[in-house]
Amino acid sequence: MPPLRAAPEWRIAQWFNTETPLTLAALRGRVVMACAFQMLCPGCVSHGLPQAQRVAQTFRAEDIAVIGLHTVFEHHDAMNPNALKAFLHEYRIGFPVGVDMPDGGGIPRTMRAYAMQGTPTTLLIDREGRLRRQAFGHLPDLQLGAEIMALIGEMGGAAQAAEDQGAVCRPGGACD
Repeated sequence: MPPLRAAPEWRIAQWFNTETPLTLAALRGRVVMACAFQMLCPGCVSHGLPQAQRVAQTFRAEDIAVIGLHTVFEHHDAMNPNALKAFLHEYRIGFPVGVDMPDGGGIPRTMRAYAMQGTPTTLLIDREGRLRRQAFGHLPDLQLGAEIMALIGEMGGAAQAAEDQGAVCRPGGACD
């Protein structure tokens, strides 16, 4: 198994849905799931972003930070920050979204730092800031959920997540 490497810091030109700019250093202690997308990418709109929303709704915010990275590498004029703001409102995207810093009309800087092949791309970063998974295209929900739980469980988060499932009943009528 190759050694784990620190996830490259994001290069963000503008943030939406957060009061302060986010950094990987500031998110240490939580698992990070980032969804790199373009608002005109059909796979992003039909699979990547809805999946990110499901992750944000399913897991505790104390355990995982869900982040969108708008990585525009084509149709730059159509996918500007004003259009993105309207898109986020219309699609009810509530998690933080950063606009990947342009690099002269080509591949944006964060996309280049991660050597992404395109969009959607899912990044999983562990609690210590190490890139643990980078997947181009769609990941099945069960697979992604299992990988997220494994990362959460690496430092004891799984026990708390299990406790948060609510009351359980055992054979014989004992419920707690």
